[in-house]
Amino acid sequence: MTEVASPHISHPRILVLGVQPGTPPFRIVEIDGEVVGEAKTVTDVLEAAAAFGITVHDLDDPDVVRWVGGDKFTWTRHQP
Repeated sequence: MTEVASPHISHPRILVLGVQPGTPPFRIVEIDGEVVGEAKTVTDVLEAAAAFGITVHDLDDPDVVRWVGGDKFTWTRHQP
């Protein structure tokens, strides 16, 4: 497969993992491969990014933020 034909795989600096149980539920935030804290809201993600000098203009840009186990609107666990 040529480079042009290969799929684009982004490696964003910010990774927001799936919802964890808690009161309230939270998501673990990694920046540059290091766990930097917990986020209970999207604002927490933006504050963590700002603390590392990252300005986020578009939370839906996969080159900037990767959301695992949901998107920016997912802050509670889904029951099976």
